[in-house]
Amino acid sequence: MVIPIAVLLIIFAAVTAMFIAYFRYERHRTERLARELERYRAATEASTLAQKELGDKIGELNGRVAAVEQILRSVG
Repeated sequence: MVIPIAVLLIIFAAVTAMFIAYFRYERHRTERLARELERYRAATEASTLAQKELGDKIGELNGRVAAVEQILRSVG
């Protein structure tokens, strides 16, 4: 009578340990994915700011090119 109860307790303990390990793994994976998402979000924001700066510089260069073209037209 004691042996079957011991076997059942061992099986129950093993299943419980597997569930605990699985949910710890899932929590760890979720935290890692959240960190990666935050890193990608920061990279995206930096990229957006860089694109805005480049757009401003290109706009400034277009203005300068237009001024140079106007000067060349007036000379030629």
